Amino acid sequence: MKDFIFYFKIGWFHIMSLAATDHLFFIAVLAIIYSFADWKKVLILITAFTIGHAITLFLSVLELISLDIDWVEFLIPCTILVTAIMNLLFQKQQVTSHAIQYGIALGFGLIHGLGYANYIRMILSADQQLIWGLFSFNLGLEAGQIVVVCLVLLTVWVSSRIHAKAHMRWVSMVSAFVLFFALKLAIERFPF
Repeated sequence: MKDFIFYFKIGWFHIMSLAATDHLFFIAVLAIIYSFADWKKVLILITAFTIGHAITLFLSVLELISLDIDWVEFLIPCTILVTAIMNLLFQKQQVTSHAIQYGIALGFGLIHGLGYANYIRMILSADQQLIWGLFSFNLGLEAGQIVVVCLVLLTVWVSSRIHAKAHMRWVSMVSAFVLFFALKLAIERFPF
């Protein structure tokens, strides 16, 4: 139980930290297009992201895959950038199916997982159970992401009660803000 709590906290603080701004913005821009009525879709979407994250963490801890960290750090803001652009381009119409959105979230989770792999590899010692540690970490990550999603959906709900078209405005404002943030990060992290 002690290991579970230890790794759960690491997963929780992986997103619930000011150092995780890119992760927070990614989850926010992923969820902003939804409302509380879509909570099941959002939960599946966030879980797909976590599954992708877990897969690459597991494979990289076992040293079955690795990618140059400079490229990973560049690709992470690119995933945020793509998500923000999709929100801005398609906010008035549902262009992609939910299956495609889940696939994109899973794929982006694969990239984000590589960004944290070196840290996780360092803290997992040989005498601890790898699966249990990774499971606990990802459960903490998922719990933190659900809290962030709930805050985003609550903001959308409250603003929609104040003004009927507020949701579309929030989508535009948040996506545009996150787009510029991600663009700045991508430029700063460009690997050449």
